[in-house]
Amino acid sequence: MLTTIAVDAMGGDNAPAVEVEGAIQAARDLRARILLVGQQDVVRAELARQGIDNPRRHRLHIEVVHASEVITMDEPVATAVRRKKDSSIRVAAKLVRDGKAHGLVSAGNTGAVMITAKMVLGTLPSVDRPALAGVFPVIKGKGTVVLDVGANAECKPEHLKQFAVMGAIYAKAFLDVPNPRVGVMSIGEEDLKGNDLTKETFALLRQAPVNFIGNVEGRDIFTGDVDVIVCDGFTGNVILKTSEGLVHAIMSLLKSELNHTYMTQAGALLSRQAFQNVKKHMDYSELGGAPLLGVKELTMICHGSSTPKAIRNAIRIAKEFHKRNVNDQIEQELNQVGDKK
Repeated sequence: MLTTIAVDAMGGDNAPAVEVEGAIQAARDLRARILLVGQQDVVRAELARQGIDNPRRHRLHIEVVHASEVITMDEPVATAVRRKKDSSIRVAAKLVRDGKAHGLVSAGNTGAVMITAKMVLGTLPSVDRPALAGVFPVIKGKGTVVLDVGANAECKPEHLKQFAVMGAIYAKAFLDVPNPRVGVMSIGEEDLKGNDLTKETFALLRQAPVNFIGNVEGRDIFTGDVDVIVCDGFTGNVILKTSEGLVHAIMSLLKSELNHTYMTQAGALLSRQAFQNVKKHMDYSELGGAPLLGVKELTMICHGSSTPKAIRNAIRIAKEFHKRNVNDQIEQELNQVGDKK
């Protein structure tokens, strides 16, 4: 049986073109069944524009599921979620809840996606609060998982302890790290550094079933010396947005320098190849988006400006998450911790 992923076709900045193209790539490359959720006339017209007027004729497992409403990026989240009962993100979440899909992908309004996922899908029995996990590029290794990066502005130490368990399981499954090193984001490496939240979390993680290495600082995110970092969602979101801005600035400066620096033809080719390699290493689209860990069945939240490649890879992660039974592993580990309040 093919894994089925529901894709919010109306959510992103360039919807539905990007979502449709990413879904086509996933259906071709990943042997996945895709449910494109949105205004059916608009979605079908976009499929036709991309040469897929009849997915079956192209041997693609793509279906369109109608949703009459769209939650835009600039709408008040709580009001929009409450009023728009037939929004594309809500219909997609219901497909997952009702067992018609195994995972959800959206590049729509992040707040609306998170609220809808928690409200419609619900959380795992042992999870207090779902966490948004961002994977950051590193100098050595495959990445550092930072969570929470925006789902919970305020957290208790017990929440960060659960984030550590969920993040470690995610790192094992998708970064191929057998025993992930877990740290707490703080203002210094010393045990007594930080605020009340980090100090209390430090004490809890010493007793948790994770490979806890202590406090880490912001500069440690990109070294590859830690695999999972936990923090509250306010701190994590500032880290995420700052990192995105820094990556954009560095890549723009490098590109400008390459364009204005004289070098031989061979040197120019080598420099541009190096630039492309660095760009690929730092490209968020390789991972598709950020998973909302702790909800029943995976919800992948993508950038509003996602590319088709990002949508395709988000579908890949959602498919693998389901096939590897990651939620079962999370529930099993948190049951052993046994500190749900």
